Amino acid sequence: MNYFVTAIGTDSGKTLISAILTEALQADYWKPIQSGQPRDTDTVKDLVSNTITRFHPETHLFKIPVSPHAAAKYEHLTVQLDDFVLPETTNEIIIEGAGGVLVPINDNDFVIDIAKELGCPIILVANLYLGSINHTLLTVDYLKRNQIPVKGIIFNGESNLESETIIEKHSGYKVLLRLPKLSMINKEIIKYWGDELLLNWYE
Repeated sequence: MNYFVTAIGTDSGKTLISAILTEALQADYWKPIQSGQPRDTDTVKDLVSNTITRFHPETHLFKIPVSPHAAAKYEHLTVQLDDFVLPETTNEIIIEGAGGVLVPINDNDFVIDIAKELGCPIILVANLYLGSINHTLLTVDYLKRNQIPVKGIIFNGESNLESETIIEKHSGYKVLLRLPKLSMINKEIIKYWGDELLLNWYE
């Protein structure tokens, strides 16, 4: 099974979570759209220690760190949904989206449409901050109304029990991991949290 990692917004921790998922499942990694540097593929590659994972090149690699639809226009290009074809592999793939669910990739389609096009269930990353309940439940509402399958949710950041509890109640999503704010990030830390994630993955 391939999984599409998306989030409630930009800078929610998708790349960090993608590294943990990739290491835990010894899956391949693919970032279909990258806007700006550094490349998230390079970041994940530096954090994954298993020898099975393959890192697949981006379908679109843009120079400036803005919304994909704007980055494409800047380079006089157009992104189309049928640009995105799963890389050839016999392994599972962790696919990292760009920004949140409704980040536009062109004038009509959004990042979440790539997941729909590829037929991948979602892993939703919710970072915890003032306002994150609203942002998370709006994202959940969109996913449910559009009947997009979700494997589970990962909370990222300093724990907030009240926020997590109300999000769990109203989403009904399985919590795959509660990742605290990390003071250090390296291969050993990623492997540790990958092992923690696996405790909930198959329940």
